[in-house]
Amino acid sequence: MRNKMKQLSLYDIYTEITATIEEDKPLLFRRLDEHINWSELIPARFYTAFHQRMGRPREYTLVSFMKSLVLQRIFGYTDDSLLLNTLRHSKEMREFCGFDKVPDASKLTRFKQDFLLYISEVFERMVELTEPICREMDAEAADELIFDTTGIENYVKENNPKFMSAKLKQAKNIAKNNPGYDPYKGVYTLLPETAEANPNVKQQYINGHFCYAQKAGILTNGLGIVRHVELFDDDFKAKHPKMTVEKRSDNPDIDKEIGDSTALLPVLRDFRETHPNLKYSTFIGDSAFDSYDTYSALLGGFGFLRAVIPLNPRNSAGKPDVNFNESGVPLCPVDKTPMRYKGICAGKNRSKRLKFICPKSKAVKSIRGKTFVCQCSNPCSPSAYGRTVYVYPDRDKRLYPGIIRGSDEWADIYKRRISAERSINSFKAVLGLGNRKTSNTPTTKADLFLAGIVQLLCVVLAHKLRDFSLARRVRKFVA
Repeated sequence: MRNKMKQLSLYDIYTEITATIEEDKPLLFRRLDEHINWSELIPARFYTAFHQRMGRPREYTLVSFMKSLVLQRIFGYTDDSLLLNTLRHSKEMREFCGFDKVPDASKLTRFKQDFLLYISEVFERMVELTEPICREMDAEAADELIFDTTGIENYVKENNPKFMSAKLKQAKNIAKNNPGYDPYKGVYTLLPETAEANPNVKQQYINGHFCYAQKAGILTNGLGIVRHVELFDDDFKAKHPKMTVEKRSDNPDIDKEIGDSTALLPVLRDFRETHPNLKYSTFIGDSAFDSYDTYSALLGGFGFLRAVIPLNPRNSAGKPDVNFNESGVPLCPVDKTPMRYKGICAGKNRSKRLKFICPKSKAVKSIRGKTFVCQCSNPCSPSAYGRTVYVYPDRDKRLYPGIIRGSDEWADIYKRRISAERSINSFKAVLGLGNRKTSNTPTTKADLFLAGIVQLLCVVLAHKLRDFSLARRVRKFVA
């Protein structure tokens, strides 16, 4: 039997060669090429500014710069030289970025500094793009907003362990002539307030250690997906002149140039100004935000329905009312047992009230369907229903922030606060913000936005691939 020969056309040859090239391309590059439309993500005015600034044809394209800087964060490169060396030795990476030749490090740095504003606009555009995706992933968690702060350590001499050792040695020498002097506490007073290379790099006490860093705030939803980032630089302070800056104290645990509670409302104002159509029903934060003014702002002008913030004992004027516990729940006058929350009552001409009933009342059938009967052997009320207490939450938004403190619902929601901490840790440990080789403020700010862009690119890819488990796992895309 004769072998049947197939004559290949020029089209068939081209198709096979193209398929082979695509199969040899790393999976990450293929996914990004297939599912990410960079022209949609980059604003038109970014293209205009990029080409107008030079005044003549560019040697490298805007998309090439953006792709390379995104890969720098994906691979967690802390130094531009690591990115450039990889580009020189990887033909596939150069082709993905669109580089005919590899640019030098100065061009990458100038791009970040010159086009910082437009890089932030790419990030903000991606926030809008990923909002409906987050709602599809988990509508309840996506309706929550979490705020946390962190410090981005910079590459300055003050962060060298030898610098700290020298200051400790100096403090120990002082202690030799002062018996009551504690060198480990005294070293704090010997540290300069700012780094010599950049006065914006402040002395901080973060996660139990001294360092020189630039402080930043991050807003995420309950899924841990970033919604807004702010570097507390001079531009941020100039935009919010009424924001109080805390002075240096003798306690490193509470000494913060811009405290968490101080930064919260300005960050929320910037977020609402940038994204006026994004609404959230629940705010989650730690006890640093526990103040009457914060609750009034969150549940008032910012439109949150609930503020899940633990009480800070230092903010309490004194002991709670003998008829209420520290969470604002009424107590039985006989044995001080917390009363049972029954729900919200409201009428046409009545203010919203929280209803609490006797903890020993039990539901029984009645002609109306169901009622409660007090089973206490020593009742404190003549009513068969048992004692009932109504609380008006608008009178004290701190004790009644739209949700009952200590309830199961409260505990379930507050657990998600850790999502913001995990997101910050991912920015630092996975995306390389924690050990960057720069002390420059605009570069630090650009890298912060680029880290946010990478996280949101993962959300878009996870949606395209119909696998939401990949949304917060950058390393899965690289593997």
